[in-house]
Amino acid sequence: MDESQAIKNPDASTTKAMSLLRSRNKLILSGTPLQNNTFDLFAQFNFLNPGLLGSREFFRNEFANPIDKNNDKEASQTLRTMIKPFMLRRTKTEVALDLPEKTETILWCEMDKEQKAMYDEYKDYYRNSLTQKIEADGMAKSGMYILEGLLRLRQICDDPRLIKDKDRFPIKGVKIQELIREIIENTGDHKMLIFSQFTEMLSLIRTELDENNIKYCYLDGSTPAISRKNEVDSFQNNPDIKVFLISLKAGGVGLNLTEADYVYIVDPWWNPAVEQQAIDRTHRIGQKNNIFAYKMICKDSVEEKILLLQEKKLGISKELISEDGALFKKLTKEDIQFLFS
Repeated sequence: MDESQAIKNPDASTTKAMSLLRSRNKLILSGTPLQNNTFDLFAQFNFLNPGLLGSREFFRNEFANPIDKNNDKEASQTLRTMIKPFMLRRTKTEVALDLPEKTETILWCEMDKEQKAMYDEYKDYYRNSLTQKIEADGMAKSGMYILEGLLRLRQICDDPRLIKDKDRFPIKGVKIQELIREIIENTGDHKMLIFSQFTEMLSLIRTELDENNIKYCYLDGSTPAISRKNEVDSFQNNPDIKVFLISLKAGGVGLNLTEADYVYIVDPWWNPAVEQQAIDRTHRIGQKNNIFAYKMICKDSVEEKILLLQEKKLGISKELISEDGALFKKLTKEDIQFLFS
């Protein structure tokens, strides 16, 4: 089974269907076996070796919750010891020794007064309401409200038009302006991939590209398989197409786009492994040019704070498999106050 993270949910129909298969040997492959939290491992290993990690409830109580919620080093080490004999891990640097250099840089974006004013207004609203919510109900029951607040602030950082605020005149965000500038200045003989988690953001970028007569390819989760192949072929083989717009979830795996050597992550999030998979659509065997990857970050915003928390909190899943998608699960009340400060 390739891309085995597709069966990380034990209740998913795909996982149940795969569990019905009978064979003498089973092998799974994945670049990101942990996408959300430690529990992602349970269904994958239960497919490989049923019973190795105990029942679902046992795994959740003994490993997933202690590791993700309490940073339990002993539980993490025990789990690592249990799964290590059944894992073979190779990094790209071990396999592709002649792979060109990859440089990752922060592309700082400065919001103008209107965009910053809208950001500050929403930030203050959510900070006050979340403080009251957490005090009344606790962190565990406030998760959805925290996610909503973070989502709104991230959308404003991307482009205020993503917020359907009928009382406001739509404002064009700084990131689209920066992207167009980057495209005009950097394309030349180069090709670039532009990733966003929000398809509505990709739609706004498409409109801007059309207005500037810039040719591009496009792919998101709704793109049919045949169209997906055609878009990839066009980007790889047509010298006139320099830009490929891709939704992060749809384009994170299964694409070989070695014609590109510039990558832009429009809206970074908790899981650096997902971002790395996006960048690695072009940083793979067959690439002859150095890769330049840019994370677009609005200064003095929740995006900048997310970067700081990533650095602070990375480690738990690294001890397991050198991946980490559980950062949100580890947020404390102090972290929330920091993000909305």
